[in-house]
Amino acid sequence: MQALDRHAAKSADGVFVRERTARPVGLRPHIEQAFKKRDVSIEFAGFSGETLHGAIQEPLDSIRAGRLVPESITIRMLVPDTSRPWSLPVLADNLEDEPLIRKRMERISSRHAQAIVDSVQELRDFGLVKAASAEVRINGEPPRFKLYVRNGKEVFFGFYPVFKHNVTLAGEPQAIYDMGGKDAELFHFAVSDGGDSTSGQFVNQSRMWFDNMWTTVASVLRR
Repeated sequence: MQALDRHAAKSADGVFVRERTARPVGLRPHIEQAFKKRDVSIEFAGFSGETLHGAIQEPLDSIRAGRLVPESITIRMLVPDTSRPWSLPVLADNLEDEPLIRKRMERISSRHAQAIVDSVQELRDFGLVKAASAEVRINGEPPRFKLYVRNGKEVFFGFYPVFKHNVTLAGEPQAIYDMGGKDAELFHFAVSDGGDSTSGQFVNQSRMWFDNMWTTVASVLRR
């Protein structure tokens, strides 16, 4: 009998299963690795894009310095529509939507998303990348998760924890229930684990979900 895969173990019912389970990962090193490829693509769905903005700065700087030389960059960001009422974030005292919260988040999201768009377009305009595009579309209310698809072959996924804190609205402190993007633990899935594996299927389904949302109910963000 052949030796069992060293990652396999026997479950209580006698079925062999893989021991390896998904574990939280940091996004930044994986984003940096994506830019070492000839063609770079990143799809993001989430709240504000703040984490993506932070993770993408170093590789973009490396392209400007000539340390990285991808031929193409495609970035698509799907963020919530701030013109619609939300069920989160909401006022803590009555759990109701507050336009001032949405206005605050619009400023945050716009700052990070637009900075990414401008940086990518600058690389294209300076001729540092042959083809480069970054686009933002809006859809519904904030999702309860964040999703990154890297070069079509890897996915990083995590749920937003909900927490209570004070923000300044109209010059006054106000308690709200918010979603913690920086506190979201991301889990890594890859097609390299096998197309029939749970990980590989999750990547394929995530890509299909993103493309479906992007081409149906999402609309172009206009500033």
